[in-house]
Amino acid sequence: MEHPENNKEYKGLAVNKGIEKPASVNPYLKSHRPVMKKKLSVSEYVEGIVKGDITILSRAVTLVESVLPEHQVIAQEVIEKCLPYSGHSIRVGISGVPGAGKSTSIDVFGLHVLQKGGKLAVLAIDPSSERSKGSILGDKTRMEQLAVHPASFIRPSPAAGSLGGVARKTRETIILCEAAGFDKIFVETVGVGQSETAVHSMVDFFLLIQLAGTGDELQGIKRGIMEMADGIVINKADGTNIEKAKLAQTQFRSALHFFPASDSGWIPPVLTYSGFYNIGIKEIWDMIDKYFVFVKENGYFDHRRNEQSKYWMYETINEHLRDSFYHHPVIQGMLKQKENQVLHSELTSFVAAKKLLDTYYQELKK
Repeated sequence: MEHPENNKEYKGLAVNKGIEKPASVNPYLKSHRPVMKKKLSVSEYVEGIVKGDITILSRAVTLVESVLPEHQVIAQEVIEKCLPYSGHSIRVGISGVPGAGKSTSIDVFGLHVLQKGGKLAVLAIDPSSERSKGSILGDKTRMEQLAVHPASFIRPSPAAGSLGGVARKTRETIILCEAAGFDKIFVETVGVGQSETAVHSMVDFFLLIQLAGTGDELQGIKRGIMEMADGIVINKADGTNIEKAKLAQTQFRSALHFFPASDSGWIPPVLTYSGFYNIGIKEIWDMIDKYFVFVKENGYFDHRRNEQSKYWMYETINEHLRDSFYHHPVIQGMLKQKENQVLHSELTSFVAAKKLLDTYYQELKK
């Protein structure tokens, strides 16, 4: 269409001809269908895991973490067949307040233990948003050296929906990693809530990372987590912070005297180190090596593993009962009604719960 401004009667005006509207799709883009991953059988999963195939191991862990019932069926079969190949690693739980330097420390800890040979798996539990249920899963980016090490496997997992950030799925992932030949397993917790209790129930050694010079040192001396710790290490003991770290070390050592002796008979040492400057790392792992020698000689190592297996049996029963209750169609239909009755003070919380449970038991008898 010719623009009227180009008419001779309009002096000094001119509109240049524009270009044709380009296509909405890049003509140089090659159209192709995404390659669908081949579905693996249980035997193919197990064979790949035992051979140490990282890709198949990753896919198996994804199955374990999936909430789809069909995935869970396959995952449980894979775990059961991998069980005879597991149990031959040392499992170390690493916890500490956010900002204590857990991921940086794991990076240097991991490189130190890999110098002696073997393979290392790091299961990093990432906190999930209570609102969106999303996770950043960024721990791997802070483990720059381990992330590219051929003998390491780093798996960040979201904490959503599990007690304190770790639960049965992490425990099952440990079994798969051990079957794949990983003789050292690190489990990093979110460092808040009840995650420490869950991690303590699946590891052999529980390492607590603390900081010095952050204000009230007594804030770090919490009875529950201190009693679980098999070793306490104070990070960032470098530069002008060395004296503060030594003071915190003395305070933690004094605090430990007020706690009852652990079942293993081991007295948790308190050490200082710097993850950033790689200072004191050898001493920490000498401590962990001494612990394993100590508990294997007195029989506590096997006792703790047996207690953990029993604990997770009961935890799995509890989880299945809870899922069975909340996914029952009759209960799902009643929940909102009873909730409204409680909110309008027509029923107490306890009476409403009893009515729901009584209905559930009656449905099971049908």
